[in-house]
Amino acid sequence: MTVWNTDITSVLENAGGLSRRSRGLILLGLVAGAIAVVAPDKRLSLSFAIIGFTFFATVLVVHGAVWAGRVVALRRHNDLHRLLGADGAPCFTTDNKGAVLFRNPAARSRFGSETQTLTAALQDHFASPASVLYRLQSRAAQSGAAREDVVTRTGMSRLSVSAFAPGQFFWRLEEFVERNGHSRGAEGISLPMLVTNKQGVVLFCNEAMRRLVGGRPKRLEAIVTTSNPHSGEVVEIPSVSGPVKALFAEVEGPGERREIFLLPSEEMVEAGSFREDFELIPVALLRFRPDGALLGANAIARDLLKLDKGAQTHFHDLYEGLGRPVQDWLADIVAERMPPGAEILHPRSCPSDSFHQITLRRVVDRGHPCVLAVLQDATDLKRMETQFAQSQKMQAIGQLAGGIAHDFNNLLTAISGHCDLLLMRHSSDDKDFGDLIQVQQNANRAAALVAQLLAFSRKQTLKPQKIDLEVVLSDLTHLLNRLVGEKIKLSLFHAAQLGFIRADKRQLEQVLMNLVVNARDAMPEGGTIRLETEALEMKSEMRRDRAVVPPGNYALIRVSDSGLGIAPEHLSKIFEPFFTTKRQGDGTGLGLSTVYGIVKQSGGYIFVDSTLGEGTVFHLYFPIHDKWEEDQPATAAAPVRSQVVRQGEGVVLLVEDEAPVRAFASRALRLRGYTVLEAKDAEEALKTLEDPGLSVDLFVTDVVMPGLDGPGWVKQAQETRPNARVIFMSGYAEDCLSEEQGRIPNSIFLPKPFSLNELAETVQAQLQ
Repeated sequence: MTVWNTDITSVLENAGGLSRRSRGLILLGLVAGAIAVVAPDKRLSLSFAIIGFTFFATVLVVHGAVWAGRVVALRRHNDLHRLLGADGAPCFTTDNKGAVLFRNPAARSRFGSETQTLTAALQDHFASPASVLYRLQSRAAQSGAAREDVVTRTGMSRLSVSAFAPGQFFWRLEEFVERNGHSRGAEGISLPMLVTNKQGVVLFCNEAMRRLVGGRPKRLEAIVTTSNPHSGEVVEIPSVSGPVKALFAEVEGPGERREIFLLPSEEMVEAGSFREDFELIPVALLRFRPDGALLGANAIARDLLKLDKGAQTHFHDLYEGLGRPVQDWLADIVAERMPPGAEILHPRSCPSDSFHQITLRRVVDRGHPCVLAVLQDATDLKRMETQFAQSQKMQAIGQLAGGIAHDFNNLLTAISGHCDLLLMRHSSDDKDFGDLIQVQQNANRAAALVAQLLAFSRKQTLKPQKIDLEVVLSDLTHLLNRLVGEKIKLSLFHAAQLGFIRADKRQLEQVLMNLVVNARDAMPEGGTIRLETEALEMKSEMRRDRAVVPPGNYALIRVSDSGLGIAPEHLSKIFEPFFTTKRQGDGTGLGLSTVYGIVKQSGGYIFVDSTLGEGTVFHLYFPIHDKWEEDQPATAAAPVRSQVVRQGEGVVLLVEDEAPVRAFASRALRLRGYTVLEAKDAEEALKTLEDPGLSVDLFVTDVVMPGLDGPGWVKQAQETRPNARVIFMSGYAEDCLSEEQGRIPNSIFLPKPFSLNELAETVQAQLQ
């Protein structure tokens, strides 16, 4: 009843034979026994007898274990084969190379007994048996068992495999045959049908498909010319009588198989058509062909794009700003090479500041793939994005400008300070006196330039006060008239009952002078500059140029000219530092950036209107503070000192991490008669103050230092020296320590750069 492979039979027949090694051990045992018999000494005879017995016992145990294992294996095979002999499904056992070791009667009846391998036995049963068997055997070798449903010529089969012994596998083929009348499986249906794997290899095709295409195809691409077709789409089939249209219908099959049916294209016209009632959907929708041609737009989309119903246009005629060909974007969506995504584009039929967010999705309309576009108004989103980008840019430039200004102020303090020390040793008739004056003047010019950077970055020290604009403008008129020259007329118009604003008077004058100078430079042939003020009450917020002005009472200052105007592409950049349209050497590009910084730091707003060839108008909005003085906290009276220190008396602890600044300041104070103790950082200063016998009257310290900063170490020092007075120095504005300084008594601020006299006068004022 069973058929054995010759290798297995020989193994079982030799199960009881002796190996060469076993026969050698028996021979050695016999030799040892013979020596034991003839040996004259009893001890020697006993030893060889034991050795001979050991050899015989070893052979008996080893050979018995092998024989028992082979008997167990033989019984397992016999039991398995007796069990499989009654199985109605074809069963095989193979080695790891696929050679058939055993096949049951059902397998011999179904596939014959001539083939030596399982692949050869199943080659006519289903497509690509070698790959299927290799895949299943690999999975069984790892996990012990595997199975897969495969499509056969007569229906469906389930092939199972188990690893039941080392290097041996048990296979079972269970066939499922579908019957339809007198036909079997898919062969009996009239619709063309085929089965492919995920890679598009055709595993089965029925008779209707073979008649349609004139044979059995090998791959799906040979039948369907459309790349990556989807269920519900119309595809073109190269039939034996020429190309024909068919509806592509796909059903997910077992075992990662694709079951594909071709339906007559006339059947899908009504059933698969895209819904045309999207006209009433309250969302802007557009439909495009893969080539970008507009198929349709609903009412909201037509209103948004100002389109007529039935308009014939293309995607690229409607929008701009994608950055790549629209055709490529649509093709990627149709072919599903990229997931549905959104882009923000400018509609050509709308104003320049309008933007739409467009989301594309692949849909099927009347069996053909197309692209559905969902529109959303993204104008506000784009405006906020632009505002954020602009604010980030201005913030970054401000931080850079502030950092540069801080470092330059340290350098300028050392330069101007040592210049002052040199001037003290040279009289006006000295030949080097003029050179030193030039160094001092250029250092002062550099300090003014750095002050403009601080103004733009809003890190300068302001001294706000209650200001009457009418008084300030009247006092400034004489100086402004001198600035504009003879060819330009300056007109001043005041509003009645304007109210007071809160600002630094000196900085406000700087703002007005910069704007007037710019207006003068814009009118090389002469003209009129108008300065106007107006009391303005805003009952609702005003949005303009990426800024929001809240409701309230404002004092409006207009500075207008009739000059050349500003080009539209430059309007968004005029407040950036170093941006200028003047010739090289005619300006630094910091005038308007300084204006911007001062106005913003004062709590105001600035806007500009300009037309080429007609002129420019700057609008400055400052909140009115009629009750500002009433809101200010009362200034605490300075504590009365029991002792007045005369000039040149007192001990000063100077803490500065910049060596040139520390050297200048210490020499300047010693020249005025003060005792100066130096420290390069806060830690060294605190170590100096550990001496209880040391008396210090004044701390002069930098604010920003490596490690512990100025306010930090001063607070620690004042725990044991509460009466010491403090001068904070910094290249930044006073705002950098306003919160800390407010909690430190007897402290004032000295901005860098400072001269020798400014340092000496500040120290003397603190010690008085």
